[in-house]
Amino acid sequence: MLLEVSHIAKSYPDLPVLYDATFGVDTGEIVCLLGPSGCGKSTLLRIIAGLEAPDSGTIVFDGQDQANVPVHLRNFGLMFQDYALFPHLTVAENVAFGLRMRNWSAAEMERRVREMLALVGLSGYENRRVTELSGGEQQRVALARSLAPDPRLLMLDEPLGALDRALREQLMNDLRTILKRVGVTTIYVTHDQEEAFAIADRVMIMQARLDIGEGGRIVQSGPPEDVYRHPATAYVARFLGFRNLLAATVLELQAGEPPRCVVETAVGPLDVEDISGEYAVGQAVAVLVRPEAADVMPAERTGSVRNAIAGRLVNRSFRGSHTLARTVHAGDVELICEVPVTDADLPAVGKPLALHLNPRAITLLQP
Repeated sequence: MLLEVSHIAKSYPDLPVLYDATFGVDTGEIVCLLGPSGCGKSTLLRIIAGLEAPDSGTIVFDGQDQANVPVHLRNFGLMFQDYALFPHLTVAENVAFGLRMRNWSAAEMERRVREMLALVGLSGYENRRVTELSGGEQQRVALARSLAPDPRLLMLDEPLGALDRALREQLMNDLRTILKRVGVTTIYVTHDQEEAFAIADRVMIMQARLDIGEGGRIVQSGPPEDVYRHPATAYVARFLGFRNLLAATVLELQAGEPPRCVVETAVGPLDVEDISGEYAVGQAVAVLVRPEAADVMPAERTGSVRNAIAGRLVNRSFRGSHTLARTVHAGDVELICEVPVTDADLPAVGKPLALHLNPRAITLLQP
């Protein structure tokens, strides 16, 4: 690993911020720290940069402990949400700022500024004032300035957070393309899962347990698709926006390929085939019913088909490729499901219906 972050802890008076934060980053990898406000993401970034000291733990970069390495000697780039551009300087002067601090020659600075502005799609903007630029253009200038000194590690703290949704969508793919073209090792902090999935090679989800006096730690790490398809805990599933989470108890475990499990829930027993980790009969768990899990079926068949549950349609909303159906079932359990538009069996709102839940689209989770 190029960067090794080991057992970092940090607290302020009466406020735990980080608890045993541990991870590594490979050369050229884009790693995203993803989590809600207050889980310690930005503090962890500042500790890696050397702007704050941890209470305990180590930061090792390229085999060297960074504890006694001053900020200016680490050669790490850091870009904040507000970009911190100098309004009295031109675009070129902003990009060249770090190079001037490193005593680059005028010719070298001019060449590097042109190269960086071309990289971020701003060729010809050299003499403009940053106050004349749009938010997206300012973001690109800040990125060019961060990349110009060829940092060993680039750290981005909510870099798209100040942009409106449409512009953020436009820049997400551009940003990943730029970072991959340069090949810079990157740590990216955000609270937006869509942004993280679009940009990162690996996503690390953080959780703070302030209720038990613990700050943020990494609770799941993996490629974006794996994290989305296989959340490790109910907390991760909720944070990723999944809403169909049911408390359950393991009734039966069956080995095989795929392994299978039967759980008891408020809506009755359910077969589950999306299982990772070790579980035991009698264990309290959570099950995630994915939005695509449900197919509408005749209500009279619920007693003879496994994973069929009776209920009532509460609301329906046509979404083009599917209809979003909100249903209520035994125990006042609500489910929100994406029903294919080809399924013509949805009843009128308020009427009974039955759903068949695909066991491959039900995930067993730690509670």
